[in-house]
Amino acid sequence: MSAGLVIRRVGPEPGLASRLAELLVEVVEGGSSVGFMSPLTQDRALAFWEMVLTSGARGERIVFVAEDEVTGTILGTVQILFAVPENQRHRADIAKLQVRRSARRRGIGAALMAAAEEAALEIGKTVLVLDTTTGSDAELFYTRLGWERCGVIPDYALMPKGGLSGTTVFYRKLNPDNRPMEKR
Repeated sequence: MSAGLVIRRVGPEPGLASRLAELLVEVVEGGSSVGFMSPLTQDRALAFWEMVLTSGARGERIVFVAEDEVTGTILGTVQILFAVPENQRHRADIAKLQVRRSARRRGIGAALMAAAEEAALEIGKTVLVLDTTTGSDAELFYTRLGWERCGVIPDYALMPKGGLSGTTVFYRKLNPDNRPMEKR
C-alpha cells in the first residue's frame, strides 16, 4: 500500500458526498466508464453519492475511500453491493472502483480491492463479481490481481463521451483465510 494512504469504510458524514462527487466527475471526464455520460455535472454526481451513502447506511452496500493521510484528499473509492437474490447471499458485487488520475499506479486500487475482499469475507461472502470496460487498463488490473475472467459482453455500454464498449465480467472465489481459492 502507498505510504501516507488511509483506507476506511465510510457512511454519511458532512461533506463526504461532495468530495466523492468531485472524484466521480474527474474520472468520468477522464474517460472512465462507471455508469455516467460526459459531461457529468457536480449536482448529478452529488445526488449519486448521497444515494450511495444512504444505501450504505441501510446496510445495502459497503463504501470504502482511500485518502491522503496528510491532506485528507480522496484518492479513490470502491463499493461492495449486496442486492442479490435470496439464493445468492454468499456473493456480492464489486462496483465503481475509482482512482483519481493523478494517483494511479501507486497501489491505491489494489489497496481498495484488498479492503473490499477482507470486508466481504468478514460478512460471509465467498464469491465476488465485477465487470469492467473491455480492453481497458482496469481489465489488465483485475487480471493482475488474480481475478478470473468469465467472458465479454459486446456493445454493453456507452463510453462517457460516446461509442459502444464491451464489458468483461470477472469473479473471484474467496476462502476464510482471505486468499483466493484455487482454480478447480
